[in-house]
Amino acid sequence: MCGRYALYASAEKIATRFRAKVQINLTPSYNIAPSQLVPIVREVNEGRHLAMLTWGLVPFWAKAAKTAYRMINARAETVATKPAFRTAYRQRRCLIPADGFY
Repeated sequence: MCGRYALYASAEKIATRFRAKVQINLTPSYNIAPSQLVPIVREVNEGRHLAMLTWGLVPFWAKAAKTAYRMINARAETVATKPAFRTAYRQRRCLIPADGFY
């Protein structure tokens, strides 16, 4: 994914597409950046849920959350082996709905 993206679909439309329960209200945004709250679809015990999380990954070894703003992209070839992404890739996946990116 790039460093910015747009999402203007409604929460209900996203929830219908991914068969998820809606737990949020969304407002359209055409300039979503790292560190902002973003809607995600994740699998939990009760099924899929649409929720809001902060965009970025804080690796277990990071001393400050500022590291998360740089950790937004991973290479497909190494995501399963690099220490910064390995555990999140195996245990904490989610979908990030987007209508466009740049």
